[in-house]
Amino acid sequence: MKKLLNLISVIIPDKLYLRIRYFLIFKKRLNLKNPQTFNEKLQWLKLNNRDESYTKMVDKYEVKEYVANIIGDDYIIPTLGVYDQFDDIDFDKLPQQFVIKCTHDSCGLAIVKDKSKMNVNEIRNKINKSLKNNYYYLGREWPYKNVKPRIIIEPYLEDKKTKELRDYKFFTFSGKVKLMYVASNRQGEGEVCFDFYDNKFNHLDIINVHPLNPIMPEKPINFDKMIKLAEKLSKNMSHLRVDFYEVNGKMYFGELTFYHCCGFYPFTPEKWDKIIGDYLKI
Repeated sequence: MKKLLNLISVIIPDKLYLRIRYFLIFKKRLNLKNPQTFNEKLQWLKLNNRDESYTKMVDKYEVKEYVANIIGDDYIIPTLGVYDQFDDIDFDKLPQQFVIKCTHDSCGLAIVKDKSKMNVNEIRNKINKSLKNNYYYLGREWPYKNVKPRIIIEPYLEDKKTKELRDYKFFTFSGKVKLMYVASNRQGEGEVCFDFYDNKFNHLDIINVHPLNPIMPEKPINFDKMIKLAEKLSKNMSHLRVDFYEVNGKMYFGELTFYHCCGFYPFTPEKWDKIIGDYLKI
């Protein structure tokens, strides 16, 4: 049923699509008249909170200027190039390690740790496939609908201690951080792990999308600064997830997200969907 829904998604109105997909995942009706849980409220926001500025905020290239104007460019990952087409890339001018991303989605990504060993055709096929897709139709995250599909290349970053690039994701509500999670093992051979914490870095009993890391992640050096800047970036917004990286003690901005995991992943224990939902005032 989910595969069929994806095939015909472009012809289904937003509200009906969200109701169908929500029911298939949560096995209950989506309450849009009086949403109570976090995932329900994210669906409500997709339909009712449509600020044109959000399009720039989810564009992986355009957001850099937006963020730099608010918190400064010291936290921005350098851009090695921006391209409309894959074949415009001159790989001879790139460093030995880099990351290729599409600016309009979260799926078009290739990590190159050794340029001499990369499979150009494989990467080309993946990126070109992503460039043809409108990410908006997958989950009706409408800010992505009008993002110009482009390719951005950035340096490959890796922390010497963790041997990876951990993602620190802060959930803000009315401009205040309430909780966050650490995404670890994203470049490893094992499964990606999500560990949730409160705004004092106390571990929470939440499982969402991915399992917990068997080795609990350490508190980042810049934790307090991350909270301060996340709240600065989310000022006057009912909800925004602000992501950062930390590499060898230096902090970098990652991305801005309005709908955590599209609002389509259950929380375990289920009570957290309601607890987090109470933070979000609509």
